[in-house]
Amino acid sequence: MNDGSIDSVDLDILQLLIEDANRSHKEIGQSVHLTGQAVGARVRKLQDIGVIEGYTVRWNPEKLGQSAQALVTVFLTSHTAHQQFRTFVASSDEVVEAFRVSGEGCYWMRVRVGSPSALSVFLEQLLRFANYKVNLTIDQLK
Repeated sequence: MNDGSIDSVDLDILQLLIEDANRSHKEIGQSVHLTGQAVGARVRKLQDIGVIEGYTVRWNPEKLGQSAQALVTVFLTSHTAHQQFRTFVASSDEVVEAFRVSGEGCYWMRVRVGSPSALSVFLEQLLRFANYKVNLTIDQLK
């Protein structure tokens, strides 16, 4: 275990954390037949070797008024616009996820806003760097 290798128990612990990162080490230990202390050591190892990069919270954006979600395909208007676009994405609270892609477009973004008019304002700002194609989400399956 000290060499950074991962065994089936580590994978079981990881899966339990993926399902619910709020589980205690003791509770996980009961599932994988280890003490809470042993689980804690394995979790620290998984963090140290970069398998676990962090923890997050699942939340409901609609409860906070962010009811409009769009998937945006971005077509940069210039090959020199990449850095400005990346800076724009990093500073935009509306952008939930962004990916540089091959295939159609240069980037794909998932954007959350409170209203169609807020989406329009965001897209007007995006026009400084790129053209776009927008798809509004209707329902989330997973």
